[in-house]
Amino acid sequence: MSGNIFQNAFDRLVNARERQVRRYVNGALLAMDDAQLKSIGRTREELQREGAQAYFF
Repeated sequence: MSGNIFQNAFDRLVNARERQVRRYVNGALLAMDDAQLKSIGRTREELQREGAQAYFF
Protein backbone atom coordinates (compact mmCIF):
# COMPACT_ATOMS: atom_id res chain seq x y z
CA MET A 1 0.00 0.00 0.00
CA SER A 2 2.72 2.52 0.94
CA GLY A 3 4.58 1.70 -2.28
CA ASN A 4 1.56 2.92 -4.20
CA ILE A 5 1.66 6.24 -2.35
CA PHE A 6 5.32 6.74 -3.25
CA GLN A 7 4.73 5.71 -6.86
CA ASN A 8 1.85 8.18 -7.16
CA ALA A 9 4.00 10.95 -5.66
CA PHE A 10 6.86 10.11 -8.01
CA ASP A 11 4.51 10.04 -11.03
CA ARG A 12 3.10 13.46 -10.09
CA LEU A 13 6.63 14.85 -9.72
CA VAL A 14 7.68 13.50 -13.13
CA ASN A 15 4.52 14.85 -14.78
CA ALA A 16 5.07 18.29 -13.26
CA ARG A 17 8.68 18.38 -14.50
CA GLU A 18 7.60 17.28 -17.98
CA ARG A 19 5.06 20.11 -18.14
CA GLN A 20 7.70 22.57 -16.97
CA VAL A 21 10.14 21.40 -19.66
CA ARG A 22 7.47 21.64 -22.36
CA ARG A 23 6.72 25.25 -21.33
CA TYR A 24 10.43 26.08 -21.40
CA VAL A 25 10.92 24.52 -24.84
CA ASN A 26 7.82 26.27 -26.16
CA GLY A 27 9.25 29.56 -24.91
CA ALA A 28 12.48 28.90 -26.80
CA LEU A 29 10.56 27.91 -29.94
CA LEU A 30 8.58 31.16 -29.79
CA ALA A 31 11.88 32.98 -30.39
CA MET A 32 11.94 31.44 -33.87
CA ASP A 33 10.27 33.17 -36.80
CA ASP A 34 7.10 31.81 -38.38
CA ALA A 35 8.94 30.22 -41.33
CA GLN A 36 11.21 28.27 -38.98
CA LEU A 37 8.23 27.14 -36.90
CA LYS A 38 6.43 26.01 -40.03
CA SER A 39 9.49 23.99 -41.10
CA ILE A 40 9.28 21.96 -37.88
CA GLY A 41 5.51 21.59 -38.13
CA ARG A 42 4.55 23.97 -35.33
CA THR A 43 2.65 27.26 -35.21
CA ARG A 44 3.00 30.21 -32.89
CA GLU A 45 -0.66 29.91 -31.86
CA GLU A 46 -0.22 26.23 -31.01
CA LEU A 47 2.80 26.96 -28.82
CA GLN A 48 1.03 29.79 -27.02
CA ARG A 49 -2.03 27.62 -26.45
CA GLU A 50 0.13 24.89 -24.91
CA GLY A 51 1.75 27.44 -22.63
CA ALA A 52 5.19 28.94 -22.70
CA GLN A 53 7.68 30.08 -20.13
CA ALA A 54 10.01 32.97 -20.82
CA TYR A 55 13.23 31.84 -22.44
CA PHE A 56 16.29 34.03 -22.05
CA PHE A 57 19.34 33.73 -24.28
